[in-house]
Amino acid sequence: MIGKVSAAMVQHRHVVLMLGLLVAGVNVAAVGFVPTLGQRLFLPLLFLTLAVLVLALITMGIRPAYFVVQPQIPAFATPAPAWKVFIALGFLAPASTSIGAVVRSTRAGIASTFDMLANIPWFVLIALLLVEAWRGYGVQLHPYGIRQRWALGSLTVPWEALPAAQIPPGVDRPSRLRMAIAEPQLVQRRGSPWSRKSLRTDNVDAGFLAAAIRHYVCHPEHRVAIGSQDEYQRLLAELPDRDGWRDAGDDS
Repeated sequence: MIGKVSAAMVQHRHVVLMLGLLVAGVNVAAVGFVPTLGQRLFLPLLFLTLAVLVLALITMGIRPAYFVVQPQIPAFATPAPAWKVFIALGFLAPASTSIGAVVRSTRAGIASTFDMLANIPWFVLIALLLVEAWRGYGVQLHPYGIRQRWALGSLTVPWEALPAAQIPPGVDRPSRLRMAIAEPQLVQRRGSPWSRKSLRTDNVDAGFLAAAIRHYVCHPEHRVAIGSQDEYQRLLAELPDRDGWRDAGDDS
């Protein structure tokens, strides 16, 4: 059940986030201009906030073992994490209430510089959460190498750098894969990358990702076909058979 909810949230995340922003905008207007309506909305929004944050905690444990095939890029990408969408939704309500309160104070002529500055972190946090949830950033396997992006930067490791993804021993569901890079001068970093020597696996089965990377490190002749459905089927057939590894469709 949770898996289906998570998959649906990922597939329709753009619509869900737009609805969340709409509700947040209504709450800002209500708190700022119609305080009585803002008070009536408080409890329903509080319940929804708690519900989506609980769902975020639950879906953090879902680590699917498949790639999303993106032939237009071309790439194999880790699926967008549903928990990021839930967290973004969970923070919209309190942020909109805080912003609405500043609007109300400004209209009453009692807003201070401190009130304005105190809300800047809200804007920054919400912007980062929304970008991450909207874009569904993760790890991508390209014909030229491995790329990991997030809202503030990216890390690109060419296959020629010979990356080796290593799962920490004794960790059942690791949140990252460490890479041993033989040619660090080939690695490209832009902005502020999430990590310089590891890949995020908080939205994918770490063993599956490590096996796929190992396969393309050892079989360079297949890299050029990365991003095609035929190559994805061939990759799945070549990887070790494990429970839970399944197929994926085109980019969602």
